[in-house]
Amino acid sequence: MSPLLSARGLTMVYPGSATPALDAVDLDVQPGESVAVMGASGSGKTTLLHLLAGILRPTAGTVTLTTPSGPVGVHALDDAGRSRLRREQLGFVFQQGLLLDELTAVENVAVALMLNGVPRAAATAQAQDWLAALGLAGLEDRRLGALSGGQAQRVAIARAQVTGARLLFADEPTGALDSRTGTEVLDLLLAAVTQGRTLVVVTHDADVAARCDRVVTLRDGHIVADARRTQAVA
Repeated sequence: MSPLLSARGLTMVYPGSATPALDAVDLDVQPGESVAVMGASGSGKTTLLHLLAGILRPTAGTVTLTTPSGPVGVHALDDAGRSRLRREQLGFVFQQGLLLDELTAVENVAVALMLNGVPRAAATAQAQDWLAALGLAGLEDRRLGALSGGQAQRVAIARAQVTGARLLFADEPTGALDSRTGTEVLDLLLAAVTQGRTLVVVTHDADVAARCDRVVTLRDGHIVADARRTQAVA
């Protein structure tokens, strides 16, 4: 099976630093798998996620995403091209948002569709359906400040999937939540994998990693372990 996402020689050196944050990393992500990326602070795991997702351009190396219309060299796209790719092909769930405080829950989800040209009425209807499916029926018109942390993450999960993105990226999605709410959020992310999506999640939490199909461990910008589980913990 061809990988959905493939990185070769991926290197990132931030301006003013002589030490690579990521150093010649090779990684393949297969369709339909959940991959946890672990490592100590400063190991390069968030940098890796940002490079794979086209948020950053690498200093060296390649990132190739297989799309319905063929492979795309993410590393070679300009800022506008990477922005369009993220908007159309990828979904994101981060610990601290990307949601807009001034918008309601349904508006936060609908805007992802509207940016892709979906008319407001149709976008709103689809957003309402996703929020209801994720247990937020009746809360669609609340702003983020009126939602709990777990509810806000459900809004983020709805927004990540509403465009039909096949590849989801999550950066510490349970880090600011209590254990019960964190488990519920992880359940929803892993349910997306069972529905045909692919998940790459950065986490410090061994319990989160234990439920993924595969755990990639980084140290000092290098992959030091890549363990595939025969069966993820339910």
